[in-house]
Amino acid sequence: MAKKIVKVLKMELPGGDAHPGPKLASAGVQMAKFCTDFNAKTGDRKGTTVPVIITAYEDKSYDFVIKTTPVADLLLKAAGIKKGSGNPKQNVGHISNAQLEEIAKYKMPDLNANDIEAAKKVVAGSARQMGISIDK
Repeated sequence: MAKKIVKVLKMELPGGDAHPGPKLASAGVQMAKFCTDFNAKTGDRKGTTVPVIITAYEDKSYDFVIKTTPVADLLLKAAGIKKGSGNPKQNVGHISNAQLEEIAKYKMPDLNANDIEAAKKVVAGSARQMGISIDK
């Protein structure tokens, strides 16, 4: 018999550095065990934001799926800036075409794109909105 799902949460936690707190308390899972499991799986991604989808069950057990780092974080890191522009017409940084392709390949499993060219367009659109230009 299948377990009854109590809650499904989407959260962004620091890679390899999750700790018990109010965010996890709302999930209704064993926080210490979740943090240990999550930190073990994301230890290689320290210093990055890691999106995770947690499915909590009635018996306090859980499953979680780790996603790829958000595009905005990857673009900021590649451009070497701390913050994007509030105005897309104001250029605050730039990345190379090779960096764009690298980010698109990394994000491919989580993007709604059929091939790498479509993924590059999605990432380029995010870069444009943040005021990051792409060198040819």
